[in-house]
Amino acid sequence: MGTTRRLVVIGGVAAGMSAASKARRTDPEMEIVVYEKSGFVSYGACGLPYYVQGIIEDHNTLVARTPEQFARQGIQVHLHHEVTEIDPESRRVQVRDLGAGREFGVEYDRLVLTTGGDAARPPFPGIDRKGVFTLRRVEDGIALRRFIEENEPKRAVIVGGGYIGMEMAEAFRSRGLEVTVVEMLPQLVPNLDAEMAVLVREELERNGVQVLLEHRVEEIGGDERVEAVVASGEEVPADLVLVAVGVRPNTALARQAGIALGPTGAVAVDDHQRTNVEGVFAAGDVAEARHIVTGKPVYIPLGTTANKQGRVAGENAAGGDAVFHGVAGTAVAKVFDLEVARTGLTERQAREEGFEPLSTTVKAASQAHYYPGGGPLHVRLVFQKDGRLLGAQMVGKGAAKRIDVVAAALQAGWGIRDLQRLDLSYAPPFAPVWDPILVAANVAEKAIR
Repeated sequence: MGTTRRLVVIGGVAAGMSAASKARRTDPEMEIVVYEKSGFVSYGACGLPYYVQGIIEDHNTLVARTPEQFARQGIQVHLHHEVTEIDPESRRVQVRDLGAGREFGVEYDRLVLTTGGDAARPPFPGIDRKGVFTLRRVEDGIALRRFIEENEPKRAVIVGGGYIGMEMAEAFRSRGLEVTVVEMLPQLVPNLDAEMAVLVREELERNGVQVLLEHRVEEIGGDERVEAVVASGEEVPADLVLVAVGVRPNTALARQAGIALGPTGAVAVDDHQRTNVEGVFAAGDVAEARHIVTGKPVYIPLGTTANKQGRVAGENAAGGDAVFHGVAGTAVAKVFDLEVARTGLTERQAREEGFEPLSTTVKAASQAHYYPGGGPLHVRLVFQKDGRLLGAQMVGKGAAKRIDVVAAALQAGWGIRDLQRLDLSYAPPFAPVWDPILVAANVAEKAIR
């Protein structure tokens, strides 16, 4: 391949830098240029709650590789550069240098779109008041931690009961704040079934967090700075508000360029991460993925998916033939002393997808009962009458890595009886002789006989 071939990557976090790195390994001669709007690339956004909490002292430790390190690999990274337009016909992008205030055009042979997702900001009256935050990028974490250290707020309200909200409840409590979580749905963590979500709520309340379910935010009140959140007629005092109601794909550039969106609202891609526009690939939180259980497009923005899709997009943009095989939506979060994990479909999701699911939930010991430091682990398996495995949820000690067993089973197309036959490890400090996964599979097997 000649040196005249140029790959332009728009966005420099997980998917973008994975794409650039894999493209470089695939084609050592290709010119690779990355444009990133923010001041950081290649960072672990999932570590931001722990930076705000203070467990991680320096935000720079979240950065895996710097622009200078990428430059030594032959990848040009331009920070504070925003791509404002893509012209697929001329294969050209328009770039704005946010520092210098100038604009210029750049031609490309291949383009990888990794503009990511933005933290959702519903149009609540008062959402722009001082003291209201979202947490998505390094700059968000820096601003939030600085606000806490400089203003010493006493009361925090978290709007949204998903994973970020749960992790930040612990972060705020560890800093001594009174915390209230406001959620419009009848349960926390909407990608769990209700009986598992109850365990999360109980853990929050054990740690002094007030939880208000079925409360819809009407206003964020105050004068110059936030003073309260009004939800379903109830006023909750607040010195700090974190809005954590999900992520929306940043598709403005895609729409402008005529790149097709899928049914989820994210960019539609095939299993090679190709879009409908010749020479343009997309990956990460801007793109859809195929769910391995349903076979349908889904939007599940996770760092793991972004890195894998980016790797596939980068290889193919450089002339390779890589395939992305889909996702199960496997995720885990730490909520105080609980590990909260899930993969595949919940029972509710399975019904919505047209399955006729069964489920079973067991409570088992995470370690041998006589070994100190163990605790209960709740395991819920979702499956069909014929034994096909559809998903799992786990809440308690030892969930974080056990969920990966079920994720692997889903990828392999296994059923309940396959889980029963697993030869799982046993030692008192790590697991009982009957692992909780085996206990759950044995109970589930009775329903499919």
